[in-house]
Amino acid sequence: MDTQLSEEQRQVRDLCREFADRELRPNARRWDADHVFPREAVKQLGEMGLMGVAVPPEWGGAGMDAVAYAVAMEEISRGCAGTGVIMSVNNSLYCDPVLKFGTDAQRRQFLAPFARGERLGCFALTEPQSGSDAAEMRTTAARRGDGYVLDGSKNFITNGPQADTVLVFAMTDRERRHRGISAFLVSTDAPGFSRGKPDEKVGIRASGSCTVFFEGCAVPEAQRLGAEGDGFKIAMATLDGGRIGIAAQAVGIARAALEEAVAYAKERRAFGQPVAQHQAIQFMLADMATELEAARLLVWRAAALKDRGVRHTAESAMAKLFASEMCERVTSHALQIHGGYGYVKEFDAERHWRDSRITEIYEGTSEIQRMVIAASVLKG
Repeated sequence: MDTQLSEEQRQVRDLCREFADRELRPNARRWDADHVFPREAVKQLGEMGLMGVAVPPEWGGAGMDAVAYAVAMEEISRGCAGTGVIMSVNNSLYCDPVLKFGTDAQRRQFLAPFARGERLGCFALTEPQSGSDAAEMRTTAARRGDGYVLDGSKNFITNGPQADTVLVFAMTDRERRHRGISAFLVSTDAPGFSRGKPDEKVGIRASGSCTVFFEGCAVPEAQRLGAEGDGFKIAMATLDGGRIGIAAQAVGIARAALEEAVAYAKERRAFGQPVAQHQAIQFMLADMATELEAARLLVWRAAALKDRGVRHTAESAMAKLFASEMCERVTSHALQIHGGYGYVKEFDAERHWRDSRITEIYEGTSEIQRMVIAASVLKG
């Protein structure tokens, strides 16, 4: 695998880095404290082509590759992790499956405006009693006339409070378990759709999430994504790509924490010299930098495989597992290096630490990633 970025990928990196430094980093602490959805920043991401990075231009996107997307996710998440996950969900969990599995009519209505950043999408799989085990979902889609009627609820839906369309998964045939799941594109102005209050979260608080409800929500057959019963296949294929985005987000959060820890260690003095001169601090910084570089390479490898059209389930799981757990370790070390100042909101170390934790949970917990990787290893 070539670990050197192309000219286009470097341009994306530089564009996103400059935007993050100018628009995201100065506002991220305030957005976090006040639970503010960064509407203007998201609008600008759309204008920059970053809400549909890998979507072809004919469908409203930038037409770039998955490596460019991973690079962009790292830079945006370094600036604001909440903004990063808003971008990730719209790209990986919404636009990507509509592009892959949608009809041309669906792409015109439910992809192009979202890839341009004019509208926002979300992905609804998790339920109050059904997380990692999708076959236990209770949301149903019953055939009625020339469409379906959806009943049930989904929770922890990132972008849910602001989304214009939900990609929702529902049981059309419970006896077939995961083979009886189908996928639907539901506009949030549809009768029978409603949303609960935004979740109060530990981290990524600029990113809204909530529970969404379907009560006799009628959906025409033309808004079913893929064939009836294809929902589980669509969800799993989508999560393979989504895990690349979250792994890149974790790298971005960790990089922000490392950069700030290095700067603080050079300025803070103890025992007559900057703490950066103490071996205990140097060893922490060395481990942090090494793990971060390793995680980035895993992310780029998974993205490169996706670009080649090669199955990348295990590689995406490895990237997501290692990068997310690396992120928690790095942000924890960064907080420790800041000492008491790391534990107060005057510095960003505590925010990075809080933001890191969710990367080990959403789009498949670390335990699920280990199961996916083990299955691949045992299969040979």
